[in-house]
Formats: sequence, structure tokens, C-alpha cells
Amino acid sequence: MIIEYTGRHTVVTPKLKTLTEAGMVRIDRVTNRCTSAHVIFTEDKYRKIAEVSVQCRGEKLVATCESTEMETALHDALQKVELQAVRSKERYTTARDHPKPLAV
Repeated sequence: MIIEYTGRHTVVTPKLKTLTEAGMVRIDRVTNRCTSAHVIFTEDKYRKIAEVSVQCRGEKLVATCESTEMETALHDALQKVELQAVRSKERYTTARDHPKPLAV
């Protein structure tokens, strides 16, 4: 998976990169077909904002979280994206396992 990092008014540290890669491994385990991810770190005065967008299986999973620490914001955003991936997989498997009956 290709991961792009953008830091707006902040520096992307190696610790943030390792946390992101660990979270993406969990997300990739759920979805199996993620191609790319873009992580944006923004800093405004006392707010730290992390935005994660992942391109998977023809859909885009996006989450934004805000906190006083960048690591916390990133962790929360990755959890939201992971939850979206689980829900997406459940919808996909439900539609596949229970097809609509044919009208005769």
C-alpha cells in the first residue's frame, strides 16, 4: 500500500509514520484490497488534526479527528477508518451471501 503524508504547519515525525503504518496494517487485514492512503496532519494553535483517507475497492474511506496531541488524533482517525472498513466488508459479504431472488 502506498501511504502519502502531508504536514500542514507541522512536521511529520518518524513516530507518526510508524503509528500510521501499524494502523494501515490492521486496516489492510480487514479489506485486503486497499491501494493507497493519504494522511494529513494539521496544527492550529492548540488543536492537532489528523485526517486519514484510504482508497479501497472502488470506495474511499475518510476520517478526521481532533485532539490536543497528534498521536491521539491519529489513533482515533485510524480507529474510525478501521470501523468503516469493517462495516463496508460486512455490507459486501451480506450482499454476496444473500443475493436478491430472481423474479420469475
